[in-house]
Amino acid sequence: MKLTLFFYRSLLTGLLLLVSCLLVRAQVSPDAQKRYKVAVQRVLTGDYARGKAELNAFIQPVGPLAPYASYYAALADFRQKNYNQARLMLKQLMTRFPDWRKMDDARYLFGAVCLETDQYEEALTTLQRISDPTLRTTVTDLEQIFLSRLTDLARLKLLNRQFPDNRPIGLALIDLIQRTASDKDDLELSDRLTNRFGVPGTAAARATSSPQVTTGETPSSRPSVPSARPNRAKGYFNVAVMFPFRLEDFDADKRLRSNQYVYDLYDGIKLAKAKLQEEGITVNLFAYDVDNDANRTLELVNSPAFAQTDLIIGPLYVEPNRIASAYANQNNMLLVNPIATSSDLVTNQPLSFLAQPSLSGQARKAAEQVRGLSSGIRRVAIYFGTSRKDSLLAAAYQQELKRQNYQILDFRKVSGSTQAMADAMQFSGTATAAQSATTTPPPTGIGLNHIFFASSNEDDGVRMLDALSRRRVSGPLIATAGAFDYYRNSTSTFTRRDLYLLYPDYIDTSREPVIQFQEEYVTKRNTIPSVFAHEGYDMMLFFGRQMAKNGVPFRSRTTLRTDTDDDYLLSGFDYSQTNENQVVPIVKYEGKRFIKVN
Repeated sequence: MKLTLFFYRSLLTGLLLLVSCLLVRAQVSPDAQKRYKVAVQRVLTGDYARGKAELNAFIQPVGPLAPYASYYAALADFRQKNYNQARLMLKQLMTRFPDWRKMDDARYLFGAVCLETDQYEEALTTLQRISDPTLRTTVTDLEQIFLSRLTDLARLKLLNRQFPDNRPIGLALIDLIQRTASDKDDLELSDRLTNRFGVPGTAAARATSSPQVTTGETPSSRPSVPSARPNRAKGYFNVAVMFPFRLEDFDADKRLRSNQYVYDLYDGIKLAKAKLQEEGITVNLFAYDVDNDANRTLELVNSPAFAQTDLIIGPLYVEPNRIASAYANQNNMLLVNPIATSSDLVTNQPLSFLAQPSLSGQARKAAEQVRGLSSGIRRVAIYFGTSRKDSLLAAAYQQELKRQNYQILDFRKVSGSTQAMADAMQFSGTATAAQSATTTPPPTGIGLNHIFFASSNEDDGVRMLDALSRRRVSGPLIATAGAFDYYRNSTSTFTRRDLYLLYPDYIDTSREPVIQFQEEYVTKRNTIPSVFAHEGYDMMLFFGRQMAKNGVPFRSRTTLRTDTDDDYLLSGFDYSQTNENQVVPIVKYEGKRFIKVN
């Protein structure tokens, strides 16, 4: 059985099944079997304290359960970073049960404990005793991860003398010498080691540690183990997708899930991975089921394997995202928020990016658009719907217009029927008497430079148009695209007033790249791609290309943007000035379709 520290949950189908067979043969009582399995389940699901307490009843008596119970107790200590206790328990296990048939698993865990506590010599001595061939690649991965962190040249040279046949030590020493040493003897040592082990980062040097790639339609519920990351270009990029997949509730036959957007994003990401491979850019995807659980997120990012990540996509919840962002900054990883619109998530986070434009960025672009509305009137009304996002966008827009010295005649939440919206409108504004005297409204109705309306309710757009007509308010309307239903609303809805739509998710379905993507998606998934599938594709395609072009972390900001003729599905990306996407499409209905006007 291939056991790794990072696959510890697979013990339910490995060690646990083996123990079940032994229990039957040893005639362990059904009650004892049940209590033991419950204790193991607690350890594997993170209830370490209770699991260890229940395992104690099986550790001291000499019986078929004792070595297994000792192992799981040590595993619980390890996951809690109680390395000394884990070490003592494993020492006791190896002394009491030297002939245990799963001793290689105990040696692997003992080696991991020693590496975590900087006891390299003891770790390497124990790990080289592992005879199970299915564990050798995993052992190499573990050694590479920790040895690549050593910056003490003298210690690495000593380890090389003690373990001359150990390839991870040789590769780590070659790399450290080439990066830091100038001594002639050291450089000659590097040459000798290179002749024996190859060059770090080459195919030959990676032969024993090529990364595992998640290829299934459904992501794994436990982390995969990427290989140790060399300190120079390695020819591939490891991407961690941290989404709330909620695999425990997954039903392959069910299409309408509450988190369907997550699977759509992931499907788009996988199609972009294939596109990147065609361009010679290898991306390894590792999917992690991360919900709104800070402890689980912290445990994941602190696992040694996660250190080999180049790009994190997600997490989608605030606290897990904060943890992942801090870790990314400390370890020179990129992090992309796929759907978030809060600029707070990237403020003072140099390696974190918003794939979507922030609400403040959308407000700025809308304010730029209205500068071309040269009506001579400087009065504006701002309305917003019932969601928090609506009010935040409206507030950001209000601040932008105040900076431009517009007079805000009305700023309020509106909802309900057309008449309710019309009745709620009050155009008292905040103008002084002097300001009012300088601008005289037209005799028929209320003249405004424009009206701004932020709403996520697709029924509100038509109601707002009707309410403005009832109140005889003239002027263009700038609204969020989410305020309209493009399948139910007639063409006249978009032409009876000068209407501009703030549309971050705009997709021009007449473009060839969009047509090709949708055809491929339907072929592979047997369903029409949602906007999230398009977004996942664009995001992975852009950041994959940028990693190949600029390295990780990015060396230059000036090229972090797409061109107008690029083959992206939406409107592209621009991070040349900030870590928020600066591309914010504003569209207008012309010639029987929406076209971008900015």
